[in-house]
Amino acid sequence: MAEEQPQRQLSGYLAEIVEINRKNKTGIYGEIYSVSCRILEGKDKGRIIRRNMLGPARIGDIIRLPDTSREAREIRVK
Repeated sequence: MAEEQPQRQLSGYLAEIVEINRKNKTGIYGEIYSVSCRILEGKDKGRIIRRNMLGPARIGDIIRLPDTSREAREIRVK
């Protein structure tokens, strides 16, 4: 018989991406996007914050944020 593995508890808060700012990218190679995401759980539920994100992202994707109190500053292009 196969033993069932215990469920792994993930830390952090779920958030849904609502906007991706593709005009302003950061990072050495321009691989970091500024995304606005709506918090789906926790004490900040419903709040929209801006975070920097690495990798492919689409509007409607669900991501897990380790912390909801930090917010990314606006990316200024020179």
